[in-house]
Amino acid sequence: MAKKDNIVVGLDIGTTKICAIVGEKTRDSVEIIGIGVHASKGLRKGVVVNIESTVESIRKAVEEAELMAGCEVNRVYCGIAGGHIRAFNSHGVIAIKNREISQADIDRVIEAAQAVVIPPDREVIHVIPQEYIVDDQEGIQEPLGMIGIRLEVKVHIVTAAVTSAQNIVKCANKAGLDVADIVLQQIASSEAVLNPDEREIGVVLVDIGGGTTDIALYHAGTIKYTTVISLGGNQVTGDISVGLRTTASEAEKIKKQFGNAMTALVSKDDMVEVQSVGGGKSRTVSRYMLCEIIEPRVEEIFQLVKREIMKSGYDNLVSSGIVLTGGTAAMEGITELAEQVFNLPVRRGLPMGITGLVDVVKSPMYSTGVGLVQYGGKHLAGTQFQRGSENKIFNKLTSRMKEWMKEFF
Repeated sequence: MAKKDNIVVGLDIGTTKICAIVGEKTRDSVEIIGIGVHASKGLRKGVVVNIESTVESIRKAVEEAELMAGCEVNRVYCGIAGGHIRAFNSHGVIAIKNREISQADIDRVIEAAQAVVIPPDREVIHVIPQEYIVDDQEGIQEPLGMIGIRLEVKVHIVTAAVTSAQNIVKCANKAGLDVADIVLQQIASSEAVLNPDEREIGVVLVDIGGGTTDIALYHAGTIKYTTVISLGGNQVTGDISVGLRTTASEAEKIKKQFGNAMTALVSKDDMVEVQSVGGGKSRTVSRYMLCEIIEPRVEEIFQLVKREIMKSGYDNLVSSGIVLTGGTAAMEGITELAEQVFNLPVRRGLPMGITGLVDVVKSPMYSTGVGLVQYGGKHLAGTQFQRGSENKIFNKLTSRMKEWMKEFF
């Protein structure tokens, strides 16, 4: 198969599915040219629990994507999620000595903002600048070339458990892939489903996956708060399985086909056929009863999300409302229930700003995969996590020491 230099591949390693999306970077956007999806069997709540099963699922998803795209995949942008994700805001200050601000100064102030105590079992995944301040002038997005005496930066730092991040890299490496970068899943999804106006006036992205619900809050064009809730669509499936006394696979099928998050939208006369466990005689139950099982769990997830938004302190700044995405967001009635809980405008987020196989990926379940491709397209010339990415911190320190030598000699 042909190798192309402008190919970007997003690998969404989720709890229920592993999705590989191949995009080709064009001048204005990203063209989706291949997609491969395979059931995920080695993850629980976004964390790898079985290396071999995960590697096998990655291989199958990537092979399918390669076949459709007609090119070889060897470098991917991986998503990361799970209850181990921790994020916080930080602040850095440096002196400029009344001269033009250079790129080295910007790097130095971001480094200063990173000078916080992080436990040795955690790794920094993202350091996202929120705004720069030059001599008390706030709200600067790009300080390069400005003149000042003091440069400050406010950043959002996302950390993950070292072992969880390394296991994702290891699984990709064992499947014959290099990891270009690890990206927080809600940041990836934001790339695909949020528009600049929403980010500016305030929006909350709620990505409801199989094992986790990922939250990202944006205001004034930058990310202000991220967190992960260890509840997702799999809990809804589990409730259906117990409530209707059927297998998990049958419960998942029923949820996708007949599920509705609001009982008020369902007729009591509609009936659903349910397969019994062990191949027994199938039964019929009312769809209303099914929705009575689904609604409390989805409402619980939304109440937890609401609590996190209040905790962030930015609850008064989300004027454009909530954007729901992820596989569970495809369920009927979910936007109506969310509007009732949050008392804000709610829309379903679908991937946008792409060309190519738009119809194939136009579903909330592909938001993270498409977002990873778009993120990769923006950072195509960025740093690469090669096999043995454990040396990343050492390499970073070495390059920083070289910069110091240049400054002093």
